[in-house]
Amino acid sequence: MTNGPTIKALVKAALVLLVLLLLALLLPVCGCAQTITGKVVAISDGDTLTVLDASKQQHKIRLVGIDAPEIIQAFGEKAKNSLSDLVRGKTVTVSNLKVARNGWIVGKVTLSGRDINLEQIRRGYAWFYRAYAKDLSRGDATAYEQAESRAREERRGLWSEPGPLAPWDLRVAQRGQSAKTELEAAQIIGDRNSKIYYRSDRPDYSKVAEANRDTFQSEAAAVAAGYRKARNCP
Repeated sequence: MTNGPTIKALVKAALVLLVLLLLALLLPVCGCAQTITGKVVAISDGDTLTVLDASKQQHKIRLVGIDAPEIIQAFGEKAKNSLSDLVRGKTVTVSNLKVARNGWIVGKVTLSGRDINLEQIRRGYAWFYRAYAKDLSRGDATAYEQAESRAREERRGLWSEPGPLAPWDLRVAQRGQSAKTELEAAQIIGDRNSKIYYRSDRPDYSKVAEANRDTFQSEAAAVAAGYRKARNCP
């Protein structure tokens, strides 16, 4: 008779311990209050970097609330270089952590209190990613939106060219294709100096200097903007 309650108590204690262990294992993955501090050892593009923490573990970080041009887009390389200039080789803190479906960590990156996500928008090398504004504090969402408006007005970075293609629109339009094929299918590139435009299947398509590029979604749009077709475009 005395063994019954004792066994039940032991089972209950074991279950409680099991739950605590599971919580301990899951906490590093989903802990919203957690932060990661470490050295930036790699830059993938204008909104993705890799941090090496004190335990020598690498974390791939996607900057929350912003979306930079894809590498193959106009200003993609410049956006990457901008982020590299800001944080490469430096010790940053990543906060407001969440785990994306691809396993990457999404968060706010700061360097000595400076919001790097916001700085990329200020420089004109990223959009405010409104679709994910809910993942930001109200103050950050307002700051990001205002920074984009200011960058647009002052024609900084990607806003120096008319009608920049938002990367999320590119990804939606190109789902199921290779990134390069998708981009080339979506854009016509015009040379601002010569007022000549090139289709993606033409050899000079990629030779137009980034600083001189205008991008269009169709040949009709390029013609309407005062461009004429390259001679090697049939």
